[in-house]
Amino acid sequence: MSGKNIVQIKPGEKAIFAKTISEADVYSFAGITGDLNPAHINEEYAKTTFFKTRIAHGMLLGGFISAVIGTKLPGPGTIYISQQLNFKAPVQFGDTVTAQVEIAEVNHEKNRIILNTQCTNQKGLLLLDGKAVVSPPKK
Repeated sequence: MSGKNIVQIKPGEKAIFAKTISEADVYSFAGITGDLNPAHINEEYAKTTFFKTRIAHGMLLGGFISAVIGTKLPGPGTIYISQQLNFKAPVQFGDTVTAQVEIAEVNHEKNRIILNTQCTNQKGLLLLDGKAVVSPPKK
């Protein structure tokens, strides 16, 4: 199975992935990465923070963007080159996050694609935005 190659990709194409964030998702991410920041896993501590409750790891959303890139657009076989993320708002447990990538530029000579990336919640609130550079699968 292979994703779209450089010839098949057109600026403006979009793809999404959506997931509702559960407590189990946050604890699993914390366990896998070792990021045990109490803002994510300790409700009593989190009550003392600016957000007043636990929030999901921002990098979990980066993983959702990776899921779109690696499974949908360009898809399987795509290699990540870089990712810039700008965190705009927190993700609370129970939020439904939609990650979207949009083809911004296609460089045929270098086999590179620049993607606009973003995540929003169920209310349409922008959670993060950024840009990614990827190399799609060869022909």
